[in-house]
Amino acid sequence: MGLNDIGEFGFIRRIRRGCLIRPEGVIQGIGDDAAAFRTDGRLVSLVTTDLLVERVHFLRHAISGRDLGHKSLAVNLSDIAAMGGTAREAFVSIAIPDGCELAYLEDIFQGMKDLARNYAVNILGGDTTFSRSDLIINVAVYGMVAENEMLTRAAARPGDVIFCTGCLGDSRAGLHLILEGAPVDTPELQALLAAHCRPEPHLREGRLLAAAPGVRAAIDVSDGLSSDLGHIVEESRAGARVYAARLPISDNLRFFCRRFGRSPLDYALSGGEDYTLLLTAAAGSAGAIAGAFQTAFGRPLTAIGEITDTARMELVDDAGDIAPIAPTGWDHFKRP
Repeated sequence: MGLNDIGEFGFIRRIRRGCLIRPEGVIQGIGDDAAAFRTDGRLVSLVTTDLLVERVHFLRHAISGRDLGHKSLAVNLSDIAAMGGTAREAFVSIAIPDGCELAYLEDIFQGMKDLARNYAVNILGGDTTFSRSDLIINVAVYGMVAENEMLTRAAARPGDVIFCTGCLGDSRAGLHLILEGAPVDTPELQALLAAHCRPEPHLREGRLLAAAPGVRAAIDVSDGLSSDLGHIVEESRAGARVYAARLPISDNLRFFCRRFGRSPLDYALSGGEDYTLLLTAAAGSAGAIAGAFQTAFGRPLTAIGEITDTARMELVDDAGDIAPIAPTGWDHFKRP
């Protein structure tokens, strides 16, 4: 049986099962012209959307349906995490080309449902259509946050400590393995491939940090540290100084770089799609925030630098020399 046999509405009937993860507050889910749900008027509403296009964001032959579904939802949940919010409802639109197997499509939605269940997110609707060439997936997520806890890019202040909630560069290494067709023959390389194909949004981390006194600005690392820190610097009208020796680089990435002759520092600065959170916090609160994070998640909140008033981004190397950081992360429309 294929998609042509069951048609658009048969496909919708198949994938709608299991999408309602959290029924309270939902008036109408998949199956009508629009979804309807009650919201809490005391909270700020958050809406984000991301578009994934085959051959731009993923290679269908190189990623399983479940991983693609997981990633399609995860990148949106990460945006909610960066605002300090709680994700609530998701909407999925998909354009399907000829030859895309029904089993692969069902796996995409199963990957989304599995991740949605982890964070109590409902999938309430979307759209399906035909594509003449590539598979295209668009996900929109609705979330909420208390206004006094909402994190933005524009709130950093000179003297703030710059923190990162996870390792940097792993996803870029996973992408290298895919593009080069390299054998993924060790646990280290398997972990890097998983970091690219199945990123974990830091929603719980974002909520803890948003509620912590002293946390100011935040962004998720989707385009690369050098670019995403640049967004904070620009929006906050500030500068930043980052210490190379403090960047959180995993043992897996170090193994990869030794094997393939790459620079861990380059991957940490320029690698995108890690979906860790980059945040700033008042220096006087930094110790308590890092301690609470360690207690909650069993791993460190890594201090990598500080916000300055120089309007420049600077990197301090192991010898203490200072060099400018140029935004070298991903940009859809700029080419090297």
